Amino acid sequence: MQDDVWGPLFIFGVAILIVILFSSFKGLNLGFRLWGLPPLGKKNRETLKKYCRFYNELPANERANFEKRIQYFIKKKTFIPRSIPQVTPEMKILIGATAIQLTYGYPNVYLTHFKRILIYPDNYYSTINKVYHQGEVNPLNKIIVISWNNFVRGMINNDDGVNLGLHEMAHALRLENIIRNNEFNFIDKKVLDHWEYLAGQEILKLRNGQESIFRGYGATSAEEFFAVAIENFFERPDQFKSYDTTLYHTLAQLLKQ
Repeated sequence: MQDDVWGPLFIFGVAILIVILFSSFKGLNLGFRLWGLPPLGKKNRETLKKYCRFYNELPANERANFEKRIQYFIKKKTFIPRSIPQVTPEMKILIGATAIQLTYGYPNVYLTHFKRILIYPDNYYSTINKVYHQGEVNPLNKIIVISWNNFVRGMINNDDGVNLGLHEMAHALRLENIIRNNEFNFIDKKVLDHWEYLAGQEILKLRNGQESIFRGYGATSAEEFFAVAIENFFERPDQFKSYDTTLYHTLAQLLKQ
């Protein structure tokens, strides 16, 4: 009788141990969703080392997680070329890296709502609002649009607070948080409310022509200010923190980074 009891208890204990071990990782996806993905490959890893400062600044033991999350992001998206011959592996890796850089504090967020990523070679003409764009996020059509030359310029010049990839992914992040799906409502509401209050004050400063670390485009709306702040958070963290410590740390809390 005792043997019959201890058998199931042993199995249950092992199961609990496995869950605890997986929970110790930065992202639970390493244990579940990311199983079975092939290695990133030397060439793709060199691309990350060359262009992605965030990747290079990660502790060595976290880079494998970052790489796996990029692979999973790429696997879940359809990349569509526009006026270019094809979407190259390098394009996919760098766009994926930008998305995972932004969502790194949320290991289960992959911007699921946005199924397709369109890539133009440069500024493109929008037939919807009749102007040229560098990028956009369209929740109705579930797409993120990137102009490649501007995207690369943002990655190479990574200390000027202007980064198209981060800017568009920031828009996607805010939208993903309010779209009802399996990634809905992941941003802490209290932190978000505090951010909105502080951001509103900074937007007023920009509109009144007061000196600010943020470019004037951030005054367009709360959404645009968030995207501009994200660019500065990753590209000019020291200047951002010196300029407004509270605003910086609130954004860090929001991103869980």
